[in-house]
Amino acid sequence: MPKFNTVFDKRAARVRAKIKKVSKGLMRLSVHRSNKHLYAQVIDDTHGKTMAFVSSLGEDFKGEKCNLNLAASIGKKIGKLSIEQGVNQVVFDKGGYCYHGKVKAIADGAREVGLKI
Repeated sequence: MPKFNTVFDKRAARVRAKIKKVSKGLMRLSVHRSNKHLYAQVIDDTHGKTMAFVSSLGEDFKGEKCNLNLAASIGKKIGKLSIEQGVNQVVFDKGGYCYHGKVKAIADGAREVGLKI
């Protein structure tokens, strides 16, 4: 059994293990949240490629505060980018974060655009 440094790492590994069992070849929408910024990426685990990436550091979001509105717009942008790449359905990887607040806003924003989660 792997050694984990924190409870967060253990929780994130548990979430990814469940996703691996259920995903059946679907791409993964992974979310990372820091104290100042948000990151979202669509990952193809079979080929080891990142299909789309959006963060609050991008030029589209310069100067905006990291709040729920920004999280929703990041979700909409990652949804649009992934649909342009031909990815219509993904599995949501919340990592070790709770599914509420900004993490949920990213998922809801991606759903608004038409991405199936």
